Amino acid sequence: MTNVEIDVKGKTLNLETGRFAKQADGSVVATYGDTVVLATAVAKKEVREDIDFFPLTIDYQEKAYAAGKIPGGFFKREGRPGEKETLTSRLIDRPIRPLFPDGFYSETQGIISVLSFGDENISDILGIIAMSAALSISDIPFDGPVGAVRIGIVGESFVVNPDLKEIEECDYSLVVAGTEEAVMMVEGGGNEVSEAVLLEALDLAHTEIRRVIEVQKDLVSKAGKAKRGITPPKTDDDLISSVSDIALDRIREAIVIPDKLQRQEALDSILSSVMEEINTGEEDISRNISAAFKKIEKNLVRNMILEKGIRADGRKPDEVRKISSDVGILPRAHGSSLFVRGETQALAVVTLGTSDDEQRIDALEGESKKAFMLHYNFPPFSVGEVKFLRSAGRREIGHGMLAERALKSVLPQKTDFPYTIRIVSDILESNGSSSMATVCGGTLALMDAGVPIKAPVAGIAMGLIKEGDKTVVLTDILGLEDHLGDMDFKVTGTKKGITAFQMDVKISGVSREIMETALNQARQGRMHILDKMAGILAAPRDTLATHAPRIFTMKIKTDKIRDVIGTGGKVIRGIVEETGVKIDIDDSGSINIASVDEESAQKAISIIEGIVAEAELGKIYHGKVKRIVDFGAFVEILPGTEGLLHISQIAEERIAKVTDVLKEGEAVDVKVIEIDKMGRIRLSRKEAMKEQGVS
Repeated sequence: MTNVEIDVKGKTLNLETGRFAKQADGSVVATYGDTVVLATAVAKKEVREDIDFFPLTIDYQEKAYAAGKIPGGFFKREGRPGEKETLTSRLIDRPIRPLFPDGFYSETQGIISVLSFGDENISDILGIIAMSAALSISDIPFDGPVGAVRIGIVGESFVVNPDLKEIEECDYSLVVAGTEEAVMMVEGGGNEVSEAVLLEALDLAHTEIRRVIEVQKDLVSKAGKAKRGITPPKTDDDLISSVSDIALDRIREAIVIPDKLQRQEALDSILSSVMEEINTGEEDISRNISAAFKKIEKNLVRNMILEKGIRADGRKPDEVRKISSDVGILPRAHGSSLFVRGETQALAVVTLGTSDDEQRIDALEGESKKAFMLHYNFPPFSVGEVKFLRSAGRREIGHGMLAERALKSVLPQKTDFPYTIRIVSDILESNGSSSMATVCGGTLALMDAGVPIKAPVAGIAMGLIKEGDKTVVLTDILGLEDHLGDMDFKVTGTKKGITAFQMDVKISGVSREIMETALNQARQGRMHILDKMAGILAAPRDTLATHAPRIFTMKIKTDKIRDVIGTGGKVIRGIVEETGVKIDIDDSGSINIASVDEESAQKAISIIEGIVAEAELGKIYHGKVKRIVDFGAFVEILPGTEGLLHISQIAEERIAKVTDVLKEGEAVDVKVIEIDKMGRIRLSRKEAMKEQGVS
């Protein structure tokens, strides 16, 4: 068993190997405080010959026992991955994947299991570190290690790896992963933050990352295995030359066709003709021809951008595609928009609901409720394909969460706008940046629904072409540029600052200079898009949509809650049946009344006000005699509130028996003449009669 340690924020980060999962190619247990994560890495010895990509799978899984829980449901065992597990699997995959060498086609699997979950809020960060360490000590070819850290921003201060309590105080939170030389992945969001503050946070993150990498290198020196040999892919220069001789000029013409489908159709036609001309021998070399063709296409596209500053659709590197949009296009929806940027279309639809519609979440951190949800769908027709419709995959969940994070900080407080909000973004057409179109369309749909957001949010995806010292940062990338480029850097924000971002790279990292250029260029593009959006809908509508529920809020004393609810919920059910509204009461005495029309809501409010109303000294009430005693009568002046009408206060003249004047169930006007310290109420019928001029 081998251990290495490093101090992080006053606690020990321990990496251990040689005790758990010894039959895996690499196995590391990472411990920090009460949080323990096991990462294992296994790669098949044989190489898959039928593929031209690296078959890597990363799975992050949370064990319920890690937090001292038993899973819910009928089967009482962990089921399909939850949303957090899916998102964390993506988070770990993204900085790891680019660091495997070309030509390594053995199926590889990394599994990260949370064995103990503490308040450190670090299981995802530990997952990246432990996975990197497991790969680094194994015989699997891997150009790591990779380090990771979470940075919280509170005002102008930075917090390294904020715990569960500290994260609640943070204005902004970001996860950064990278190698010793450069940043590989960033992801975060929160309240608006400037580009300068974000870059400062990234500098601090990279300093911490280098420390974490050093301890991994120490572990490798003590327990690392020799890496298995691989055969780098051979470049068939003769075949590339043959394909180039036949098709170079035609490929060069095809890659500048602005329309995506027409461009792809032209390239497919050229490839077919090349196949017919070259693939004529006994051995089928169609796969090699296709690889050579794609290499030529990639080089042409990249060189055209690097040398001429011209992109496939004719734009300059910092130019945004044409934007158009419509709002209010669906008559029954509470808010809707169709946002179009180039050949990407996002149909965003807002639905407003009550607290009954909140999502209930049972996580290792504890149970919680979620009042804002954004769901992103990417149907196959959006890219002209035919596929089975399945439940949301990792890509859809990831894109949806990025857009949700982008918009969350501009939503009104629940106390000011007591609605559950759901946005659904259906991508109808895609040619790059569909998640950023979701952010823009979601903003417009929110404003169309009358949600009083603090400021509009726009999103833009930045790309990179890098060859040696030559680099070009691209604004608003196409699908082609995402596929053939070196970076996908998504940035969202208002005119004031950045609300969310996410960066992935296909190379071994990007420098601070490239990051700064990309952020500044993204800001220019974001301002341009926000101006275009303002021309469509500048501010939230003054009123909610016709079919949206109306929610009215009132406050009552906590000791009156039981009166409104009634025994077994009898009172509140009666109000709902009588008025048709939905009523939600919390422990603080806040009541939300939801109705499709204001009249029903006001009726419910009046009933509740009557139930919780308190007697006022000197006020006359039209009460009801509830019971008669020798010394007077008890009169109900408000629902559940009675006062004593003493026999001496029933009439001006002296009366022998109360029953000579009053009967149980009789309506009577009485005046409140005293409320003592115990809350007991004394009433007077004769004072009420005097004030009313009744003899």
